[in-house]
Amino acid sequence: QGARAPQRATIADWLAIPEERRAELIDGRIVQHAMPGPLHGATQGGLFSVLNPAFGRRRRDDAHPGGWWLSQEVDMELGGAGCRPDVLGWRRDRHPTLPLPDARGVVVDVPDWICEVLSPSTVNVDTGRKREAYHRAGVGYYWLADPERRSITVLRRMEEGYVIVAVVAAGERARLAPFEAIELEVDEVFVDEGAG
Repeated sequence: QGARAPQRATIADWLAIPEERRAELIDGRIVQHAMPGPLHGATQGGLFSVLNPAFGRRRRDDAHPGGWWLSQEVDMELGGAGCRPDVLGWRRDRHPTLPLPDARGVVVDVPDWICEVLSPSTVNVDTGRKREAYHRAGVGYYWLADPERRSITVLRRMEEGYVIVAVVAAGERARLAPFEAIELEVDEVFVDEGAG
């Protein structure tokens, strides 16, 4: 008799875990994460505060092209994974109303864009199995914000997988898909270096 394979965890198992335990469901396994540190939180907040005024509403003018629903840390079921992306967005032309959780408390509407902020406890999952789940689900653009390197990597979904279309670092300005309507100043996303 061979050893039985471990039982795969379900979305219900994942949702039963207290929120403060910071877990995700990846490939049928519960993956525990350390609580995010100040650098992670500041980067996540920085990215949201740069993008939301310009895109998280209806169009006003060239500096505020709008067209997106943007949010942070939404419990989702995507590509078979139970996850909580750091920052994410849906195009309003595809989603006339803000996607809301189903009866279980998870959102299943596939975002058009997700950004994960890398940290030592999540980098392997964010660049590996979670990236694969997002691709399976059909997420069009996947960004990786690295607060230690002060860089943003932009990946675009192709049939065979994600391809890197841009890598920008501190001190640079760039138009990054899918938000190329405005020029992003990378330094605005990351914590100022040095005192005061």
